This record gives sequence, structure tokens and C-alpha cells, in this order.
Amino acid sequence: MLSKIQSFFQEHLAPESAGEDGAHRRNLAAAALLIEVARADFDFDEAEQATIEAALRQSLDVTDAEVAELVRLAQEESRDATSLHQFTRLVHETHSLEEKKALMEQLWRVAWADGRIDRYEEQILRRVADLIHLRHGEFIQAKHAAEPDA
Repeated sequence: MLSKIQSFFQEHLAPESAGEDGAHRRNLAAAALLIEVARADFDFDEAEQATIEAALRQSLDVTDAEVAELVRLAQEESRDATSLHQFTRLVHETHSLEEKKALMEQLWRVAWADGRIDRYEEQILRRVADLIHLRHGEFIQAKHAAEPDA
């Protein structure tokens, strides 16, 4: 499923060990989830894209060109995906609780990027939280942490 993205990382980042490859795969799953949230309201705008790119730059050591290519590939993979399970399963299996909470906060930031939370965005965020086994309190904490300042 993530073959195009994996090829991208092999070509641009050349992981030196299987452990690093695993780290890239887990980051790719997170990137795909960020894209899924952005697409949930059927309006993937520039603010959402900028938020996704900032989240990727923060969590990955890549150039701007590599971030742009990764977003493009993640969009392709997301369009081809039939469910969230292929992404959330990898996140659940490879992320610590703290990493899952940080990812949920990033997902909320993408949803807030256009200034409002669409019902479809919130629905997908709730599904992701359930599938990566976050408790409701952790879900709400991430939401409040990501809320833009009033």
C-alpha cells in the first residue's frame, strides 16, 4: 500500500538500517492520517496543507522539496485507501502513548487549520483515536491543546 512512499524514502533518505526503515514507515502512516483529516471535509485548502507540512518538518528531518513530495505521495495513498485501518494499525503498533497523543494533537491542528472543525473532521478524529487506542480524556486533551488562541 505505501510502496510509492517507501520508494520515496529509500531514494531520498536512504535508511541505513531496518530500524530506521520502520521509523519511516510509522511516520508515513502518520502523514497519511494527517492527509485523511485534511480531506475529511472535502476541502483540502492551503492552510491545512501548510499545517501538514509544518507537522512533517517537525517530526522528520527532510527538506522542503521532500516534504512537498511526501505530501503528494500521501495524498495519492490516501485516495487509494479503502479504510483507516492500514494507517492506524501501524500507528498503534509502533507509537508510544506519548507519540500517539502528539499525533492526535497534530491531527486536531490540521482540522483547526481552516478556523473551524467540520463534523466529518471530528468524526474521523474520533475514529482514529479509537483505532489507536486513545482514551476519551486523551482525545479531549489533544483537542484543547490544538485549539487556536481565541
